Amino acid sequence: MDYKDSLLLPNTKFPMRGNLPQNEPKRYKSWEEKKVYDRMKKNREGKPSFTLHDGPPYANGHIHIGHALNKILKDIIVKYHYFNGKSVRYVPGWDCHGLPIEQKVEEKIGSSKKKELPKSKIRQLCREHAARFIDIQREEFKQLGVIGDWDNPYMTMDFQFEANIYRELCAIAQKGLLVQRSKPVYWSWAAQTALAEAEVEYEDKTSPSIFVAFKHQDLDASLIIWTTTPWTLPANTAISLNGEEEYVITTDKFIVAKKLYNSLVEQEVIKGKIEKTIMATELENTVAINPLNGRTSKIILGDHVEMESGTGCVHTAGGHGEDDYKVSLRYGLDVIMPVDDYGKYDETIVREKLFKDTDKYLGVHVFKANELILEDLGDALLKYTDIRHSYPHCWRTHKPIIFRATKQWFISIDDNYGEKNNTLRQNALEVVENIKFYPEWGRNRLKSMLEGRPDWCISRQRDWGVPIAFFRNKKTDEIIFDEKVLNYVAMIFEQKGCDAWYDLSIEELLYPGSGLNPEDLEKTMDILDVWFDSGSTQNAVLRSRNYDAGTFPADMYLEGSDQHRGWFQSSLLTTLASNEIAPYKALVTHGFTMDEKGEKMSKSKGNVIDPAKIMKQYGSEILRLWVAMSDYQNDQKISENILKQNAELYRKIRNTSRFLLANIDDLDEVVSIDKMGILDKWILSKAKKVFTEIEESFEIYEFSKGLNKLNNFLVVDLSGIYLDVCKDRLYCDDKNDIHRRSSQSAMALIAKKLISTLACILTYTMDELLEYAPSFMKDNLEDIFDIENEKLVEVETNLNEEIVLKAKEKFSEVIDTLKKDKVIKSTLELGISTNCEDILSLPQVESEDLFLVSSVRKDYESEVLVTFEIDSIKFDVFKIQEHKCPRCWKFKSQAEDELCQRCESVIG
Repeated sequence: MDYKDSLLLPNTKFPMRGNLPQNEPKRYKSWEEKKVYDRMKKNREGKPSFTLHDGPPYANGHIHIGHALNKILKDIIVKYHYFNGKSVRYVPGWDCHGLPIEQKVEEKIGSSKKKELPKSKIRQLCREHAARFIDIQREEFKQLGVIGDWDNPYMTMDFQFEANIYRELCAIAQKGLLVQRSKPVYWSWAAQTALAEAEVEYEDKTSPSIFVAFKHQDLDASLIIWTTTPWTLPANTAISLNGEEEYVITTDKFIVAKKLYNSLVEQEVIKGKIEKTIMATELENTVAINPLNGRTSKIILGDHVEMESGTGCVHTAGGHGEDDYKVSLRYGLDVIMPVDDYGKYDETIVREKLFKDTDKYLGVHVFKANELILEDLGDALLKYTDIRHSYPHCWRTHKPIIFRATKQWFISIDDNYGEKNNTLRQNALEVVENIKFYPEWGRNRLKSMLEGRPDWCISRQRDWGVPIAFFRNKKTDEIIFDEKVLNYVAMIFEQKGCDAWYDLSIEELLYPGSGLNPEDLEKTMDILDVWFDSGSTQNAVLRSRNYDAGTFPADMYLEGSDQHRGWFQSSLLTTLASNEIAPYKALVTHGFTMDEKGEKMSKSKGNVIDPAKIMKQYGSEILRLWVAMSDYQNDQKISENILKQNAELYRKIRNTSRFLLANIDDLDEVVSIDKMGILDKWILSKAKKVFTEIEESFEIYEFSKGLNKLNNFLVVDLSGIYLDVCKDRLYCDDKNDIHRRSSQSAMALIAKKLISTLACILTYTMDELLEYAPSFMKDNLEDIFDIENEKLVEVETNLNEEIVLKAKEKFSEVIDTLKKDKVIKSTLELGISTNCEDILSLPQVESEDLFLVSSVRKDYESEVLVTFEIDSIKFDVFKIQEHKCPRCWKFKSQAEDELCQRCESVIG
């Protein structure tokens, strides 16, 4: 007789295969139709809040794998707090202004046509370009399963937003921290604009390393300078010495620092012996002659002169370096700038006679001038070699930059201001101590950058950005900082956008009651650094009330580790400058994405992995699992093999979840803990411990640590032991037998906990699981966004886990031989005899199921097949004398083809 129909076999419509690439978009669409983000807000009204303020990606090009890592990680953290009962806010945003978009427009229309167009037309084309990529990126971010206020994102080019960026600038100006001065800045000649420190990256460059002799006017000796930028020599005004050091005059008539003398002899720059030692102070305010142009070069003292390399005599050109500039100011030296916006020598070289033959150099790019300069130095060039070294480059054009003194706007880092009368640097270093850092090393990284940073150059000489919109009095050169004048301009920007600065006349832009004569005024025409735009988002998004974006300060900023010198700083400095408060309570940083070999991804190497391709092949859940399983605080590897490993892990989670659902299909309610069996209590106690550890890891955003614990629990304890031992009672017991209902209840509790725990990571899959779950588990929930973190109860268990699991493991080892030798086909043919009280004290059915045998008892009558010991306790394994039950396959029947007592009672 076939008893198959009498068995309660697993039953669920939850599919074994996820078909994620096909099903995820449908599920996301249904979430959008149900407006789940709005429901999330409604579900947590009045609850403690959590605000993650989105660092704006740039609205240019499709998203890459770094974007995916960033956005998925943000989504996991926001959802983690949501499913833990918090009222969350996540308003995504975009940076829309800046050079790359302007360059794309220029490529499209041609640079000659760009010069003919009015600024407002160029800005309109830039706006259209940004808008197009915002729509593209928004859809690509949604495909990652990211939930947020996508209908109301922030865009830095929105009129209200531009007005609020400008208001933040005005607030900083009112504090007295906005200054305009001529000072050396990083200058991109390729993009014709100043750069901030965060816009500079370092790449290798070959430069001439030269030692040049400057003849002293009064002494029969020459000071030797060393430089890798010969093109700056025409602007030389001084030679800086270290005032604390001794210098030597050699027999071959050169002057160098005593500490560097031996090094220079080794390099064959000088050959003479030391003839005389003098202090640097004895040379101060004397004069040397620049061999390139015959101009005088004053000997001065500077703290920046070091003794590690070079000659101890530092070539100083106030227009070409920060240290040079500072020391030149102290000595009242001219700051000469003979280089134009394009990096070419201009008319200054003629006017100031900076070369003996100025015609040869006029209009020549400075890097091309190096070779000509080396020729013109003649005998003064003592040594020349080419060196390969790290050199600052423009992060957008990837061309080497120059230091160039121009009139720029700066936010002062070291001027006192505000209630505390501290400097901006002091305030920043103070608040950093009270911010949480994940990982903790981010604190020292940010501190060291703040300690060493210069004033923030916020002006750019381009078209596409928020203008530094001030009026200057042409007669007095004074900037008008009248509050009513500034507010009036901000109001116009809010209504018409900041294009109005270019489209409207001064009379139209000027506050009517200002008392100023429009004819006396002119507009300043620089635009703001885009880092100021993104730094101002804390004002425009969190403080303006134009968005339902959560609380200020934000609970968290989360970006790549490069933002310690970028957005983390710009946001901190703008907020502190305008309001003396930090914009965030915690900073989370992640690393960069690398290929399988740990190499940086680039199109030229052909090792780029496109998130769109991953989603087409695997679905976004696998990408989300990769993010969650990554040690994201360091650089992350991603490859086809790594994705396959994560796909395998996903299958384990899905199949285990499916098994749980399939076996609780007919359960109506969970039985109370006190009615549960020993093994059920054990697995619940184990689950409680593991899920508590997982929550502790998730709480500090160590998702990989938590998922590894979960994976171990699912594979070893749940699937490897518990679900295996429960199969007999689940399939063969009576539907309402307490043993069966007890095990089903334990599974239901674990399934519910699993769903709520993984909802933040595998949101699609957990939503699907909930959809197919029994009605008592859903409890009128519409979907995954209606659940809150399920709490497992504390369960006491008297199972001696150490002894029992050791015995089970040892039993599995010893019966392998019996199976290989074909003594048995199944462990159900066996029984176990032992004096172990921890085993014998278990109910008969529990101990039998634990070992998957047909009998566990103290004595036996059959021949012993094999014996093993655990902690000196003996276990005998014997073959069962009874017959195999044709329904449950346990050897408990009194006669062949006869049902065992349990199966007989079930069938009736």
